[in-house]
Amino acid sequence: MAELAEGAGLPTLQPERLRDEETLAWLRAREADVFLVASYGELLTEAVLEIPRLECLNVHPSLLPRHRGATPIPASILAGDEITGVSIQRMVLELDAGDVLVAMETSLEPTENAGELAARLAELSGEASVAALRALDEGTAEFVPQDGERATFCKKLTKEHGRIDWRHAAVELDRHVRAMTPWPGATTSLPGGQDLTVLRALPVERDAAEPGTILAVGKQLEVATGEGALRLVEVKPAGKRGMAAADFLRGARLEVGQLLGEAS
Repeated sequence: MAELAEGAGLPTLQPERLRDEETLAWLRAREADVFLVASYGELLTEAVLEIPRLECLNVHPSLLPRHRGATPIPASILAGDEITGVSIQRMVLELDAGDVLVAMETSLEPTENAGELAARLAELSGEASVAALRALDEGTAEFVPQDGERATFCKKLTKEHGRIDWRHAAVELDRHVRAMTPWPGATTSLPGGQDLTVLRALPVERDAAEPGTILAVGKQLEVATGEGALRLVEVKPAGKRGMAAADFLRGARLEVGQLLGEAS
């Protein structure tokens, strides 16, 4: 955004925080009608919210009030949502609780990971932002209050959130892999202790076995879960590039019956 603005001859400022008086003075000097905020990891203060003449709007990649908070895209995948979208909301002092001006829906594809969904929602967010700004400009804006009782919340992710717990069902672990890709990464431990990141996986039917047990190492790598099995389609060994699981198996020397995970 900064590069686009500078290319168009627009002034830019990139503060990490919007609390010092110098930054506030710079914002006031713009005499803006609207602030439009996207992917800015700070709750704005009342001193900032009161600067624009009309509204301070935020772009949020979920259908509010569902998935308020820092990680709505992974949260929507983890929850198994079939529909997601973007919301343009009025910014208030409470996290993602403002009235919604524009909401646009899209189907969540069953094999889509968080990075792929983020790219699609970025495009949709552009459309929604233009629609919101046009409504304000034309005087047709209608804000819809959120139903707070329907609100769900999601927190920031850490590396530990990516660890695979093989005790969960295969369908849940498939969502976990997709939600944690590309960051923080869905990781497990190989029998030797090295980390293995799962980039793509597929739930499959299998007889019950101890979760984390390797069930197949031929052309496919399959691992037992709490319900069914997970076929690892694409993986990334520590320090190496991502590769097809079949290519990884050629040099991995894994055996049926070995365990993946913290207890391996």
